[in-house]
Amino acid sequence: MDFNTEQDARILIDDLLKSAGWDITNKNLVNTEFSIYLDNNSVKEPSIEYNTSINSNQKALGRADYLLRTQDGKPLAIIEAKKSALQPYRAKQQALPYAKAIGAPFIFLTNGDLIYFWDYLNDDARIVSSFYSQRDLERLLQMRIEKHPMATIKIPDTYIRQGEKRLVRGYQQEAMKALDHSLELGKRRFLIELPTGTGKTDLITLDLKRLIDANRAEKILFLVDREQLAKQALEAFQDILPQHGSYWLKPGMIRQEKQITVCLLQTMVSRYTEFTSGYYDVVVADECHRSIYGAWQTALTHFDALHIGLTATPSIYIERNTFQFYQCKEDKPDFSYKIQDAFVEGHLVPYKFADRITELISDGADLNEDHYDPSEFERKWTNSKTNQMMMEEFDKLAWEKFNELAPNQKIGPGKAIVFAITKNHATRLTEYLNQLHPELKGKYAEVITSDVANADELIRKFKRETYPMIAVSVGMLDTGFDCREVLHLVMCRRVRSPILYQQMRGRGTRTCDSIDKKKFMIYDFFGNHKYFNDSEFDIFSGAGGGRAYETKPDKPKTHRELIELGLDDEWLYNVNYVEYGPQGERIDKRDYLTNWEETIKKSLITNPIIEKIKKQSEVSSEEKDNYSLTEEEEKRLAEILNSPDMYFNEDNLRNAYRNPGGNIIDFIKYALGVEKQKSKEEIITENFHAWLVTKSLTTDQAQYLNMLKNRGVVKGKIEIDDLFQPPLSILNAAGLGIELFGENGLKNVISEMNESIFNAKVG
Repeated sequence: MDFNTEQDARILIDDLLKSAGWDITNKNLVNTEFSIYLDNNSVKEPSIEYNTSINSNQKALGRADYLLRTQDGKPLAIIEAKKSALQPYRAKQQALPYAKAIGAPFIFLTNGDLIYFWDYLNDDARIVSSFYSQRDLERLLQMRIEKHPMATIKIPDTYIRQGEKRLVRGYQQEAMKALDHSLELGKRRFLIELPTGTGKTDLITLDLKRLIDANRAEKILFLVDREQLAKQALEAFQDILPQHGSYWLKPGMIRQEKQITVCLLQTMVSRYTEFTSGYYDVVVADECHRSIYGAWQTALTHFDALHIGLTATPSIYIERNTFQFYQCKEDKPDFSYKIQDAFVEGHLVPYKFADRITELISDGADLNEDHYDPSEFERKWTNSKTNQMMMEEFDKLAWEKFNELAPNQKIGPGKAIVFAITKNHATRLTEYLNQLHPELKGKYAEVITSDVANADELIRKFKRETYPMIAVSVGMLDTGFDCREVLHLVMCRRVRSPILYQQMRGRGTRTCDSIDKKKFMIYDFFGNHKYFNDSEFDIFSGAGGGRAYETKPDKPKTHRELIELGLDDEWLYNVNYVEYGPQGERIDKRDYLTNWEETIKKSLITNPIIEKIKKQSEVSSEEKDNYSLTEEEEKRLAEILNSPDMYFNEDNLRNAYRNPGGNIIDFIKYALGVEKQKSKEEIITENFHAWLVTKSLTTDQAQYLNMLKNRGVVKGKIEIDDLFQPPLSILNAAGLGIELFGENGLKNVISEMNESIFNAKVG
């Protein structure tokens, strides 16, 4: 909507205030057109009355468009409203005397489209996605009054984790000091790079405790992109911060008012609009290099908070946008710790590659790499003989070497993870392993994929019990999985992503004193380590080595959406089929969705949980909580749908819908027809606003880019030539763009918009 007058803009502002929980009809909390004046040059506490008369002894300053108050009626924030043609940032000096005169600590500047939040005693005004609620502002004000310098909050030497006393390692203490320093300098976004297995989650949990103790954080959001990471984060919070309530926010579940929220990015993409921009004080994004693009970015940047990004990805492979979002200079994280140092200092366990194993030739699969089909690769490069050979060679060597790898490992051959190509491949490898040990009656090895109904229980057994000794998986255990006892990694698939290769290798690097773990073994049947020139003496970490990745590529060769999900080597979103079930059956995506929709519509009659989800879409926002799912209902629903008929689970449905940000509740609503997938224009507009929040732009620049965005929506991209063609040429877009950004700056910003906004996954 184009609001031509200030009054038009206020219609939208009223709605935005209601969305943030303000009762605009309550004059004890919200005043409009509020007169502000000085009485003999001293501050006069504003009256709650709507109209305040001004006498001859009082100096009129003007009228605040809105005054927001605390619960007990004290000034909290003023809102300066402008019509859409005016830039709200320019109203700073008009609004500042008003706020100071009445003692309001915060200011909002808005034209009904852009909203700026200004904590004028501490920061400059910055763009936010929504107004703050009364509770947000009161909490922020209280923290401003009570906060302590981080230097006064001791960095711990030890902590208790899983019932044992652990030392805070030197690099973890250095990371906390680096964050302290950046925070005191006024930085609001931080990026930490630590290798897999060096305790990122423990580190950040300990530092969050320090932020809480310093009265700088009360509400915390921890975002991850995998369920295993969510479980591990929740365990860390409940272990290290038991006095601070924490919970996992899942699709369809009611929001809990606890201090720490753990949430999947895929869930928050659908739910972030339920929160105000000021709801959280700190947002932590694990594996953050995946969350700066498209729909992910929208969920992340909605929150005006301290943002802390965690990544195990070497900085050479982190995209420029990630560094820009986290306000890093010269493409360097705020703190990084090299994997080579971790090995030398004994914080990670070194590895060796098994010799005497047969390597399958896979170079031919590099052809047409952008359309790599895992099932076709499996068919071409493996068969019963090669699969049996790989498992026999691995098993023989593992039993020979396990005591050398870990002298205190009592039962051979020790824990192992086998990385398979497809679900069908994983099943066949598991069968061969179990055939090698018939005395264990099928308990020696287990398939662990998203289609296994009891995957969580199998993972628990793998970690805590003797058997299964070997976990065979596809995509589920290669990242975000933590089991210290792992002694063997078996690569029965091709890997060409340097990031994924290092993540998979990281499954074995964790130390384990209980078995005196000295090394772990990698059985690489596809020669992946030779592709990356990786060896135990010359560790591949992304900087040097590897014939395909000697330097950082100027542009990634992959589709952006696949980088976000860490699926560089899978291409599951490019193929036209869904692979489902433990046997890896294949079905066309359209047929899979037809079966899904029919199943859900039939279940609506018999399943009260699905009926509840439908009701949630039909009632008012005030009633939605009455139809939220309990944790038990959410778990039960997942079990029912992930049945041996079609294995309807989030992984398969994301693949079928080509919607990496969707969750099971979204997909049920699509099937019932009560909600539609967002249109291309809606997604691009959301992505644009999220991207805009990450930039340090003047309001003229922001307005100009909005104009380019509208053109990009029509064409699907922006080209320099568009600036010289109608309708942009009529507006002198080329000249204005050069004036605002410079010639090279304009080219760069157009390139970045194409990269970050228009290349996002839109179905």
